[in-house]
Amino acid sequence: MDQMKRFAVYYAPEKGAFEARASAWLGWDTGAGRPLAQPDLGLPGGTGAAEITRDPGRYGFHGTIRAPFRLAEGSTPAALKAALEDLARRLPPVTLPGLRLVALDGFLALIPEGDPAALQALAARVVEETNPFRAALTADETARRRPERLTPRQRALLDLWGYPFVMEEFRFHLTLTDRLDPAQADEVARILAAHFAPVLPRPFTIDSLCLFGEAEDGRFHLLHRFSLHG
Repeated sequence: MDQMKRFAVYYAPEKGAFEARASAWLGWDTGAGRPLAQPDLGLPGGTGAAEITRDPGRYGFHGTIRAPFRLAEGSTPAALKAALEDLARRLPPVTLPGLRLVALDGFLALIPEGDPAALQALAARVVEETNPFRAALTADETARRRPERLTPRQRALLDLWGYPFVMEEFRFHLTLTDRLDPAQADEVARILAAHFAPVLPRPFTIDSLCLFGEAEDGRFHLLHRFSLHG
């Protein structure tokens, strides 16, 4: 854990049919830290899964609660772990009706159905209580967020919390692909909707927080899971 260059707080499903199918689709087992064979789903144009999952495959299957950050000077992975463990004891699980597949800004993702207020509140608490562990953004890190494309509010959130899509701008999603051209996205969406339909959880419950770490090779690993008991 001490060798990780960044940390993040994610939702990640427990082992089971949903986790197995999603992890295989992205080609990375975050818990075991090993690549997985990706399924051949007959994608349009003979495209392989690896060709359209390069970015999400590096992160593994997850939903962001607190985006990746470097530890602040004086903070330690052990202290971050202890803080998350304590926070999880105080936060209640969140249950929503289910998940559905959508196109978001050119990529395909699963998003929750129903009222997102409780999930937004959960994410806000995690962002607030982990912020003392976050190192300030460097100029390069700020530039990578393309601040010129952000709204004034998103830019303010970036400066305050290190990420622009938090608090009221937070939109929980589970990324499945890179950005696709519109014609390709429609066909891939049809195929993935059928592929995931048998394993999508109903209801969809977030009952744990997962601490992830980014290794030197850029791959993300599931380090600890903390059950929500509030």
